[in-house]
Amino acid sequence: MCRVIAVANQKGGVGKTTTCVNLGIGLARAGKKVLLVEADAQGSMAVSLGIAEPDELDVTLVNIMEKVINDEDAELGEGIIHHEEGIDFIPANIELAGLETALVNVMSRETILRQYLNSIKGEYDFAIIDCMPSLGMITINALVAADSVLIPVEAAYLPVKGLQQLIKTIGRVHRKLNPALDIMGILLTKVDRRTNFARDISAQIREVYGNRVHIFENCIPLSVKAAETTAEGKSIYLHDPKGIVAGGYHSLTQEVLADEK
Repeated sequence: MCRVIAVANQKGGVGKTTTCVNLGIGLARAGKKVLLVEADAQGSMAVSLGIAEPDELDVTLVNIMEKVINDEDAELGEGIIHHEEGIDFIPANIELAGLETALVNVMSRETILRQYLNSIKGEYDFAIIDCMPSLGMITINALVAADSVLIPVEAAYLPVKGLQQLIKTIGRVHRKLNPALDIMGILLTKVDRRTNFARDISAQIREVYGNRVHIFENCIPLSVKAAETTAEGKSIYLHDPKGIVAGGYHSLTQEVLADEK
């Protein structure tokens, strides 16, 4: 049975795309069939997976969702790209921003992505959705389609401050649109272990949210190697396999797999 995970935070730059790519490829390395879905008009995930110009792609998530809106059948595998590291992915580009506006007048507009994923998720063990840094209609679609939400949070003051709004939005979606939705956990990212500030922020998150939201045991350390993977079009496992970031994502993958048992 496929588990759908939305990686969400309305704050940009907290490591959502890096987490999607490296968790997905980590799960694939563990023998799982994985689909990554880019629900972000910036196209960062496509670039991270080696697509130099996402805006020039013929088929993206926009085309697939438009078919669902128009009650047209998408061919099995349409728009899905296979990556050399063993995962499949559906890219997005700037056209997704226009679709968000168009969804306002669509019947059952919050369920479009779920309708599509329900048609193909029998082919996969995991589907991981990379959400855009907003709480707009495309992100709501991702939350409605998901079983769980993974929340990457940078170990800094402002990203932590925005957590409450995201958790409230997830709660509203759970109550009104997707009663099966839960929060898988908060993942601390870009943690500079050398500073007291990062340690204080980490402790604060555990103190404020630890009683009601799972906090992943392992964090993702701050490292320039993680940023370099985007330019390489490959995962941290190939770019810096023995580094601290690869170790962090390997530990996250093991926690996610353990949660399945």
